[in-house]
This record gives sequence, structure tokens and C-alpha cells, in this order.
Amino acid sequence: MVQGTIFPAPNFNPIMDAQMLGGALQGFGCDKDMLINILTQRCNAQRLMIAEAYQSVYGRDLIGDLKEKLSDHFKDVMVGLMYPPPSYDAHELWHAMKGAGTEENCLIDILASRTDGEIFQMREAYCLQYSSNLQEDIYSETSGHFRDTLMNLVQGTREEGYTDPALAAQDAMVLWEACQQKTGEHKTMLQMILCNKSYQQLWLVFQEFQNISGQDMVDAINECYDGYFQELLVAIVLCVRDKPAYFAYRLYSAIHDFGFHNKTVIRILIARSEIDLMTIRKRYKERYGKSLFHDIKNFASGHYEKALLAICAGDAEDY
Repeated sequence: MVQGTIFPAPNFNPIMDAQMLGGALQGFGCDKDMLINILTQRCNAQRLMIAEAYQSVYGRDLIGDLKEKLSDHFKDVMVGLMYPPPSYDAHELWHAMKGAGTEENCLIDILASRTDGEIFQMREAYCLQYSSNLQEDIYSETSGHFRDTLMNLVQGTREEGYTDPALAAQDAMVLWEACQQKTGEHKTMLQMILCNKSYQQLWLVFQEFQNISGQDMVDAINECYDGYFQELLVAIVLCVRDKPAYFAYRLYSAIHDFGFHNKTVIRILIARSEIDLMTIRKRYKERYGKSLFHDIKNFASGHYEKALLAICAGDAEDY
């Protein structure tokens, strides 16, 4: 069983929280500790109720006030906590695509890991928030087989729960050929299997692949392909195998290979906080020896660090 780090607060009083936040945001300074204590200790549904209460008490938009009063990464964390999950995904995708470059890693993280239901809600939120079509935007901002694979994922048509051992052996053969031949047609067949089969079915396929080729699926993809196409395929395989371990790996590389890539760290902590962040922390510790808590403490500072650690629900013994 996977587990998050943020749960609904008991004895929740949205009006009182709204008034405390109002006080914290008033005047010249800003009580950042109060913001952290309230917003990281309530679940997302409760935060949305606080925002409604805030609107009725002050006649102002809480997200607007947070954006105005806060700055830098601390602002990104506090504002990020206020979006419902589908809106947050939509927000991250929009910002990854607008502007000069496209942030491919953000597209990979989100689209390789979300369920059909999450993808459906994210597309709706994207359309509402940005009066834009997520599929069309991805199509215009990416290219090649990387684009084809993203376009397949964003349809959210992965089979759920279905397994067929006989078909698994067949699909494994197709994957193996695709790693030998590498034609456009083979790449298409490869991504069709990885994007549309259920997680349970893909488990069987990867086992069969290992039997046929004597090679691990990830190693085979790394050997045969390159660029963002390869990164996306590997992300899908890792998510099928163990999604929390995938996010632990993404956090580790964001922290250590990219000199603390703030956007990635913030996005994963917020997006997974009520789903599997506690499990991600466990995988991180098992795999890398140091705790996520320790690594965040090492790289971040000030109220930004405090907010991230609060979302991690870290304890002193994790240090």
C-alpha cells in the first residue's frame, strides 16, 4: 500500500483558518510561519474550503493575495498547494510549454505517471484554465516519436487491470524486434504497447521480454534509443514497475544532477503529497542511503526549506 504525507486535519474550521491567513498576509511584513503551519497541515479539499471562506470574509482571492505578498520559490510552493490536483497538473504543463523552450522533463514526469482518470481531469482543467486544448498544445510544442508517444498518453486510454499471458509473450516479441530494428514502424508499435496496455499486463510483458532477450527492458531501451523519446519510454517502464521508486529517482536526480532543480522538486512534492509521498520517501532512503528530508535540508533554506520539509512531513529521526 502506498501512502501520502498530508491528510485531512481533524477539527477543521475553514473560517478560522481564513482569518488567520488574512492576519498573516496583512500589513507590510508577512507571517510566513503561519502560512506554512496552516496550508501544509490541511489537505487539498480543506484548502479549497479555506479559499472560499477567505473570499467571503475578505472579498479577495487567496491565490491572488499569496502571489502578491510572496516571492520566489516559497511563493511557488504556497500557491501550488492551493490548486486542486488536476488544475495543478494543468498549470505545470502550461508553464512547461509556454515561453521560449519546452520543459520536456515536466511533460514526461506528468504524462508518464498519471492514470486515465487523472489525465481526463487534467485535460478538462487545462481547457478551463487556459482556454486551450492540451492535445493541440503538446502537438505544436513537441516533435517526432516523442510527440507521438505523448499524444498517445494524453488520450488516457490505457487498459485497466486486464491481463492476457499469451498476448504478453507476443507483445514482448514485438518489443524485442523494435529494439533490434528501430524503424519508424517499430517505434510506433513499441509506444502503442507501452501507452495502451494495463500496468498488470505490462508487468507480464517485461518478464517475457527478459526471458526472450536476457535483458532488462530499461537497459534495452537505453541501448536502442536516445533523446526525449528514450527518456519517456524509460519513465513509463519505471512507473509500471514502481511509481514511488520512479519519483524517488526523479527527485534524486533533480536534487543531485541538476543542482536542486526547484521546479521539479516542488512539483513532485505537491503533486504526490496525498497519494504516495510517504512511500516515495521510503524508496528514496532505501535506494540512496540519505533521506529526502536530509537532502532538502542540505540544499534549500529559509521558509522555502521549511515549507518543503512540512510537505514531506519529515521527522527529526529522518535526518
